[in-house]
Amino acid sequence: MAKTAIPVLVCLFLAAAILLAFFPVIHNGFTGYDDGDYVTDNPHVRTGVTAANIAWALTAAHANNWHPLTWISHALDSTIYGMAPAGHHLTSLLFHIANTLLLFLWLYGATARPWRSAFVGLAFGLHPLHVESVAWVTERKDVLSTFFWMLTLLAYTAWVRKRGAARYLLVAVCLTAGLMSKQMLVTVPLLLLILDWWPLQRVEPVRRLVLEKLPLLALSALSAAAAIWAQHRGGAIAPIDQLPLDLRLANAAISYVRYLAKAVWPAGLSVFYPFPLHGIPAWKVIAALLAIAAVSAVAFALRRNRPWLAAGWGWYVLTLLPVIGIVQVGMQSMADRYMYVPLIGLAIAVAWEAAELAPRPAAAAAVILLALWAVLSWRQIPVWHDGFTLFTHALAVTPDNFLAHDNLGVELDRRGRPDEALVHYRETIHLKPGDRHGEANFAQASFAKAQRLLAAKQLDAAIVAFREGLTYRPDNALANMGLAVALAWSGRPVEARRSFEDTLRYDPNNVEAHYDLGMLLVALGEPQKALQHFDAALRLKPTFGPAHAATAELYYKSARYPEAWREVLAAYAANTDVDPAIVSALTARLPR
Repeated sequence: MAKTAIPVLVCLFLAAAILLAFFPVIHNGFTGYDDGDYVTDNPHVRTGVTAANIAWALTAAHANNWHPLTWISHALDSTIYGMAPAGHHLTSLLFHIANTLLLFLWLYGATARPWRSAFVGLAFGLHPLHVESVAWVTERKDVLSTFFWMLTLLAYTAWVRKRGAARYLLVAVCLTAGLMSKQMLVTVPLLLLILDWWPLQRVEPVRRLVLEKLPLLALSALSAAAAIWAQHRGGAIAPIDQLPLDLRLANAAISYVRYLAKAVWPAGLSVFYPFPLHGIPAWKVIAALLAIAAVSAVAFALRRNRPWLAAGWGWYVLTLLPVIGIVQVGMQSMADRYMYVPLIGLAIAVAWEAAELAPRPAAAAAVILLALWAVLSWRQIPVWHDGFTLFTHALAVTPDNFLAHDNLGVELDRRGRPDEALVHYRETIHLKPGDRHGEANFAQASFAKAQRLLAAKQLDAAIVAFREGLTYRPDNALANMGLAVALAWSGRPVEARRSFEDTLRYDPNNVEAHYDLGMLLVALGEPQKALQHFDAALRLKPTFGPAHAATAELYYKSARYPEAWREVLAAYAANTDVDPAIVSALTARLPR
């Protein structure tokens, strides 16, 4: 076989294998988990690629991120496919295939080791940890940024072998495009220093190697600043008093080890792994630190004879650093998508070491392992079919998952199963007290349930449901109004009065609340205060007939007959009936 044919055949095989394993993704829909912000409910994406939408993409900090090329990529999909999810998934799959081929071509070109490079490519392309990045439309930023990451490595390797300003500029352009897709590439300039040592085996002074990276480091610094700005603006960065630094560092150490375990045996994958808010046992942290130190020590000790171990381990540790949780964005302890690029370093170390120690057994083991990963990926893809399957699965593998409970509640609400949704919202608050999003969903579901009970005249149950929701959202005027009505109908006028007053405190312009409170005050024997609320209702809505009728009755009872007659006429003009006895009495008093 001609040597030049090897990369072509390997690329064809890689593409076919990944297409076969991941093709079911095109049958998935949108998940509802951030897909609304990114695509389905985003007018700048839904309307496709336009000059206005490109300008928005370049300046927006939407969804707590600044990644204009990602927005443009989604908008381009909308232009081509509309809102058909299959097209959006197909684009992500094609990027994943392209990333695999580019990774193979870069590694093969840098090492001249086709079969080891092919294993790394297949490990990257088939691994179940990467299903999230491919199957979740929102994570287009992963596959898109990695596409430019791989192009950066190819451009840099070409520049190393033949220097020139144009080639260096190409490296900077590729890196910039990657950073504009996702800021995960901020460590690339440092990664290039590792690659200078192996596999590029540059023997130039370290000072020179560092100096030549300074322009790229400047790009990374600007991108990091943009990311922090966007996340601060959206309130996505957890404050230090909520997640203390020592807890973040402990979780980071544990996560480095947990990622290693999932790289070898990717079981129990979940869309969300809750942060251990109640702390981590000290022995686990110590064990994780010892494991990290041991692997680092071995890799360093063998750096001369087995440089791929240190290079691969350095790749893993370095590229995972931006998302390891020291600067905590969100409340996850780790995420499968964060391993999209770091896994490459582990695959490189394993491929080269196994091939050096026992080539034939390593080849057989590689075939078995890759086949297993492909099957696991095939089985994991349907988990991302929609929000219901996604969060049902998440609860099956991570039972105390507050985010999964919350989002499953949303999905059940959408499917017309509100009572089941309320159970999950209640569990969200139980697992994560003080969670504003969970509390808001629980409150809204409680209010909806209460309104259904009120309509069915199940007053006691309605009162309980309104009060449960108001525990978390006491400023909800409509819920206070509903509670007031339920209390009034239950014959509890004093409590009802307080709830009507709460309604008007949060919504002073509520016409119905002014009228209902006025009627309640009439029943409580406070006509003058009742008149004040009827007047307020009529100032807000002069054609509100019931308030005219109620005012006419009060005027009549206080012998203010001309004003009473004026209100009767206003009530009739608004097509509102007035007590016939009052009308007759007033008519008798009219001048003849």
